[in-house]
Amino acid sequence: MASAEAEDGQLSPRASLNHGKPLHPGTANRQISFMDERRGKTPPKRSSRGRRSVSQSSTDSYSSASYSGSSSDEDDVSPREKHQDATSAQVHTNGASANKGRAKTQTNSKGFSDFCVKNIRQAAFGRREIEIAEQEMPGLMALRKRASGDTPLKGAKIAGCTHLTAQAAVLIETLVACGASVRWCACNIYSTQNEVAAALAEAGYPIFAWRGETEDDFWWCIEKSISSEGWQPNMILDDGGDLTHVMYKKHPHMFGMIKGIVEESVTGVHRLYQLSKSGTLTVPAMNVNDSVTKQKFDNLYSCRESVLDALKRTTDIMFGGKHVVVCGYGEVGKGCCSALRGLGAIVCVTEIDPICALQASMEGFKVVTLNEVIRQVDVVITASGNKNVVTRDHLDRMKTGCVVCNMGHSNTEIDVDSLRTPELTWEKVRSQVDHVLWPDGKRIILLAEGRLVNLSCSSVPSFVVSITAATQALALIELFNAPAGRYKQDVYLLPKKMDEYVASLHLPAFDAHLTELSDEQARYLGIGKAGPFKPNYYRY
Repeated sequence: MASAEAEDGQLSPRASLNHGKPLHPGTANRQISFMDERRGKTPPKRSSRGRRSVSQSSTDSYSSASYSGSSSDEDDVSPREKHQDATSAQVHTNGASANKGRAKTQTNSKGFSDFCVKNIRQAAFGRREIEIAEQEMPGLMALRKRASGDTPLKGAKIAGCTHLTAQAAVLIETLVACGASVRWCACNIYSTQNEVAAALAEAGYPIFAWRGETEDDFWWCIEKSISSEGWQPNMILDDGGDLTHVMYKKHPHMFGMIKGIVEESVTGVHRLYQLSKSGTLTVPAMNVNDSVTKQKFDNLYSCRESVLDALKRTTDIMFGGKHVVVCGYGEVGKGCCSALRGLGAIVCVTEIDPICALQASMEGFKVVTLNEVIRQVDVVITASGNKNVVTRDHLDRMKTGCVVCNMGHSNTEIDVDSLRTPELTWEKVRSQVDHVLWPDGKRIILLAEGRLVNLSCSSVPSFVVSITAATQALALIELFNAPAGRYKQDVYLLPKKMDEYVASLHLPAFDAHLTELSDEQARYLGIGKAGPFKPNYYRY
């Protein structure tokens, strides 16, 4: 590996990435065990060929979905440690003495410190990213304008756990404009945009999230978003069900005071239905994931664009002629397959559902089992929402150079834990890109440690997120304001009329003009002139 300084005395590109400071000796050696050090596990063996991974301090600068530049030495200090220093200082009469020799407490420009982010000084960059997202989220901004005067969420105290991106920030600030108070954390350890989290903290919101959290940090952040002196959540907005699970298991008294839960992922909805089936769900919940405006837009169109972006940024792969298998042909799988075929890839599909399998077949995709093709494919993409879809046996039989990634919400689809064994070597290549090497020299390319690849390695289209975010906001408003008895302790779909309203908020961006039914036509169809236009069982 090249030294930090070139022979002519000028800083090498690698040193420049570290903002002019040569890397500390031994950094690269330490970082080969980066993934396992964070999880508190035994570092993998070094390769006998002397391979070393790129230093994390430089690979962070490659982070394509997030600005991460800083010249501060404090960037090596855990944000959680800084926050705990602030807590420690509050219980000492001499705060300076309490923090002597430790990281400086983070506060925003107004002295607010109830947050935990990577670097509050990145707030200006985050604010610009939020402003860019606002321009591409017309429906959510229209909802903010219409609802902010009425403050339909006045009195709502929302504990949120979602991907902490610029688009999520627009949603958070919309909820606040509607009267809510919030505490927020991230549902994924890799998807947070650090500068966006900083911008929200600078605006005075309690945000607990940073890119690259450890598993322990992840659960700590959830606790911080739930528990605060003098603040009791009465609504939950979740993505994956982790916050709901923690509150249900560890804070049952608090869970019993919740007025409603809004959940947007397959994993989280599955958990809610399990609670409902067992009779232990004590609050009403809204299943946003299966609403039309989530399934048919976010899951399909967002994934169609972002899967290519993530793969290109991380691997520089050319898809023409490549053999790709997509595990699952739901809306996410449909979007992935469409995009990949458009670039000339040879795509096959695995499925358990005969209806989805028939759809794939009639679109011209070969439906196979993973065992049939695992030795030949160049890229494996999971999109099923299940667990252990790609097992260690599959990973052992892949050819060298195979790219493996996940487009499902949870990190359970690929059995990554089975790869953390002494005989295999992990090499860090780029941010969220690892080579996993077998003793015979075979290697696979694993992206984002099996977590959601598009939000971990790239970004998603703001316009489509606007549709989902508006759906989430309306679901919160509906549950919070519903009269007693309208919603029982069960899981509900978003009312069709609200789905149609979300769509109507976004049509002006296309200068689209709806046709209006005549009275005679409305009577003929048996519907109201203002909708809803389709029955609840209709499949778009």
